[in-house]
Amino acid sequence: MRTGQFGVVISSSSPAVAARCAFVRAHAGAACSQNITDPRLGTRVLDLLESGYSADEAIAAIVEGETLIAYRQVTAIDANGGTAAFSGERTLGLYSTARGIDAIAAGNLLANEGVPGAMIAAFEADPGAVLETRLVAAIRAGIAAGGEAGPVHSAGMIVAGDVEWRVTDLRVDWSDDPTEELGRLWELWQSQKADYLQRALNPTTAPSYGVLGDPR
Repeated sequence: MRTGQFGVVISSSSPAVAARCAFVRAHAGAACSQNITDPRLGTRVLDLLESGYSADEAIAAIVEGETLIAYRQVTAIDANGGTAAFSGERTLGLYSTARGIDAIAAGNLLANEGVPGAMIAAFEADPGAVLETRLVAAIRAGIAAGGEAGPVHSAGMIVAGDVEWRVTDLRVDWSDDPTEELGRLWELWQSQKADYLQRALNPTTAPSYGVLGDPR
């Protein structure tokens, strides 16, 4: 946990995957609620992590308390870098999970079981890079390793830092090549991320607001 940031990157054949499946919270952790998605589970995991549960404890509590857990795939990472995952017996298609250093990857309807492992390997390849760059590398590696069995149409990446809002929140809700579009969005956002953060925290010291009428 070199930076104290938490992030999620995700893709799917369904539309707007990041809007439904990806969750982060500053100083608490990150979670995904996948497969036959129940977004409430992601929020519940974060609430548990924020209250002091480890990732293992949070996932165990969700599994114990959720009557439809057989349909869900849930992952989490806590503030100490601990990870946990659960895949219910009704998880769709081929599914798999892989753990790494301060990271976990999981998927369903996969082309092969090696996809999450390929994502972890790419994430770990350059530990000194910023988190978003590592996440983009991971999702690209997952696609290159086979990705989902069917065509992928949406992707997203969210990151929490020291402030209460998401410092990165990028989505491609429907596209023929969403992971590459997500990479291009990150290239655009990367050079401006710090400026937008500074404008929020102290606009008197922030870079110029731009031309008249610029909605920044």
